[in-house]
Amino acid sequence: MFLLIAVVAFACEGPMGPPGEDGEIIASKAFEIQVDFNEANNYAHLEAYGFNVLESDVTLVYALWGSENGKDIWRLLPQQVFFEEGLLQYNFDFTNVDVNIFMDATFPLSALGSEWTDDQVFRVVVVPADLVGRPNYADYEATIARFNLSDKDFQKRY
Repeated sequence: MFLLIAVVAFACEGPMGPPGEDGEIIASKAFEIQVDFNEANNYAHLEAYGFNVLESDVTLVYALWGSENGKDIWRLLPQQVFFEEGLLQYNFDFTNVDVNIFMDATFPLSALGSEWTDDQVFRVVVVPADLVGRPNYADYEATIARFNLSDKDFQKRY
């Protein structure tokens, strides 16, 4: 028993390691962007992170879906909307350099009203691979709390 305690105490001693190497993130980074989707940009927006992201890190994108009682409602992409004309989807893909947010539909996107294409606000959260786990990322509030983020942590890029 004494030996076990000595080993545990020894394992806990020593200086803290560096917070990260070569500028990689070790805590979640987040930013907010506003996008206008149109034919000229092929209903897509490519945004560079502006910080180093490891290939093993994961990107989450939330769309501002509305508000209720003065509180913003955020939905995890992909999100689908059903119209009489067919299906609209907001979606994204990512690399370790940038995130691409785009629209796709089973009908011509040019038929959409501006409420679906203009001034669309998204929050991007980059999660280090060590923190990914299996939580319910669809729950925006729980995700933000898990990564110790608040509204002020989302750098606005518009």
